[in-house]
Amino acid sequence: MTIKVFGYTASPYVQMVCYVLKELGLSYEIFQPTTYEEIKTPEYLATKHPFGRIPYLDDDEFHIYESRAIARYLVNKYQGTKTSTVLIPSDVQKAALVEQFISVETSYYNEPLFKMLKQFARKKYQGIEPDLKIVNEAREELEKTLDVYEKLLEGKDYLTGEFSLADLLHAPLTLYVINAGEGELWNKRPNVSRWLKNITERESWKNIVTEYNLTA
Repeated sequence: MTIKVFGYTASPYVQMVCYVLKELGLSYEIFQPTTYEEIKTPEYLATKHPFGRIPYLDDDEFHIYESRAIARYLVNKYQGTKTSTVLIPSDVQKAALVEQFISVETSYYNEPLFKMLKQFARKKYQGIEPDLKIVNEAREELEKTLDVYEKLLEGKDYLTGEFSLADLLHAPLTLYVINAGEGELWNKRPNVSRWLKNITERESWKNIVTEYNLTA
């Protein structure tokens, strides 16, 4: 049975799930809500996501929501069945380091990017000028995070040394903020720039960018 992903392809959190699916060589179908109100209906809240968000995944009647939880589930069930890609190693200590950097991404990287993206989206979709105070504060917060990443990535191509789920989760939000004109934040840090190139030039991610027209 084909895996079903519910959510907008423009959502970076849906893209996280799609990136995992492609790395694992899995077939899937995307079901996009026709309106925003659709994900707030009683039926959706009761059967898909109780907080009215995306993504949501249906794998042969097993239902799960929240992008990082979906990603871990897919890795735990399907890793090694279709491709040789290892997103979470079987070694306990190596797996713990992947989880460590997933926590870092969630706590220190995702937050400032999301704040910036929310302001940029206001202008793009609502014609409302972004709140520059929020943008600047988020940029400063991100600068501090990227300074730490620059040190962590010294002599390494990836956060744990090898490509993993922790690296993969960074790509979607980063793409949007870079496309909004903030690319210098990554480019001026050589280790960060090299790392970002490594995770965004993988064939599976390039397929997502092309398939969902993410460069527009």
